[in-house]
Amino acid sequence: MLCNLGSPAAPTPAAVRDYLKEFLSDPRVIELPSWLWQPLLRGVILPRRAARVASLYRSIWTGEGSPLVATTRRLASAVDAQLGPGTLTAAAMRYGAPRIDAVLNRLHARGVTRLLLVPLYPQYSKTTNTSVEDAAAQALAACDSPPQLRVQPAFFDAPEYIGALVESIHAYWQHAGGPAQRLLLSFHGLPERSRQRGDPYYDQCLATWQALRDRLDIDPARVAIAFQSRFGPARWLQPYTSATLEQWAAEGVRSVDVACPGFVCDCLETLEEIAVQERNRFVAAGGEEYRYIPCLNDSASWTAALTALLHRTHGDWLQNA
Repeated sequence: MLCNLGSPAAPTPAAVRDYLKEFLSDPRVIELPSWLWQPLLRGVILPRRAARVASLYRSIWTGEGSPLVATTRRLASAVDAQLGPGTLTAAAMRYGAPRIDAVLNRLHARGVTRLLLVPLYPQYSKTTNTSVEDAAAQALAACDSPPQLRVQPAFFDAPEYIGALVESIHAYWQHAGGPAQRLLLSFHGLPERSRQRGDPYYDQCLATWQALRDRLDIDPARVAIAFQSRFGPARWLQPYTSATLEQWAAEGVRSVDVACPGFVCDCLETLEEIAVQERNRFVAAGGEEYRYIPCLNDSASWTAALTALLHRTHGDWLQNA
């Protein structure tokens, strides 16, 4: 079961409100006491954000619906074809549909006795990976004779994952006529207090950045790391993506490439925040050329790499299926 974050059912204020309510009510995501957080969420944040966020989703919505959900489904189908007979591969979302419990129930009804849970978050965080594990464990607890569970570890430095990223970036540069002056690797942000409490996400992002710097055909000094999607007034992981782009433009950098190695599939945070908002920010600050390098998505190279990763880490289960 390939698990991603999720998406609203539709790009409407009502659907976005439902989605954000579920997402921001997860205690793994928001670590405030419910009595304090829920009145603020329901009375202030959701009424203010639902319509605005819905308009952003409308700007990226496709004929298949949410890009994140559609791409994750295609990726699961492609991996299923490569794994071959004896296995079933399905896509599930932590928030929204297809829900983890609903997908698990369908698999259980088809006689699945062993479940490999694959959170599609390359860098581990309790706000993402652990939350997926929570939802799967809760669903399994409601099953009679539940399947055995294994969880794919974070793959932030896995050679299959790094290799797929390098291939994707090189292919983009070949098509675009070469790299820009700078390459920014933008990862989703996290409150600084999470790192101070021991969450390994920041260190794993640094490890991914270093692995890519070592393997890309570009001067490592031209490859930087930053963190996006800050929410609320608290201090988050730094440097911030927005501030980095503005600083580069002020220093005379005229062209940048931006990739998001913390996301396997393109979503609102990449297609709208990075590809549109941050481009406008860079140009407004004096930059000229801004290029967004898409995520791995359901590309043939990533499908093959993910399948190879699963065989390497869980070959006994897959081979004996």
